[in-house]
Amino acid sequence: MSTTFPISLPTTGTRTITIRQKSSVAVGTSPYTLERQVQRYPGEIWELDVEYAPLARADAEDLIGALCSLNGREGTFLFGDSANKTPRGLATGTPLVNGAGQTGYHLATDGWAADRLGILEAGDWLGLGSGSTSRLYKVLLKVATSRTGAATLTLWPRVKTAWADNAAIFTSYPKGVFALTTDGADWSVDVAHRYGLKFSAHSIP
Repeated sequence: MSTTFPISLPTTGTRTITIRQKSSVAVGTSPYTLERQVQRYPGEIWELDVEYAPLARADAEDLIGALCSLNGREGTFLFGDSANKTPRGLATGTPLVNGAGQTGYHLATDGWAADRLGILEAGDWLGLGSGSTSRLYKVLLKVATSRTGAATLTLWPRVKTAWADNAAIFTSYPKGVFALTTDGADWSVDVAHRYGLKFSAHSIP
């Protein structure tokens, strides 16, 4: 039976999640002036290192099966920051993309509760898209809404997909699409028959 990607991993508790911001930036120094020269490229992704607490076989095998179904780097899965499922900001209203064709670090939105300071806080996660188009963004600056419920968000990574006007914005446990960084899954079993699992992955731009 073929697997439809992205899959959802079993909701088994994690011990630690390390999230890294990775940008494609070249930095050099002029041999003549010693001035710093910076070239920014469009590549921007999230990287993950995920380690699970020791698991009983029943929980571990469900997770192992899901990881093996990815067939290494071939498949994709949905993943979000399980330690920060809800935003620090109010996040009230029904937020939507305000205007088609937007790309870059700023996104015009509307549908929020009107005239609110701190509708989102710096560090809050946002999601856009669904299934294979799901993308995960972090809010960089505190957000206030206008009297009409509009707000411009400053996000990382930059918005590369030109989302449709009125595309939904997700603030509750948003997820993005990720892929493993290695061509296979691995696990260990100790003398007490407790399983140890960990994996590394990166977001799909």
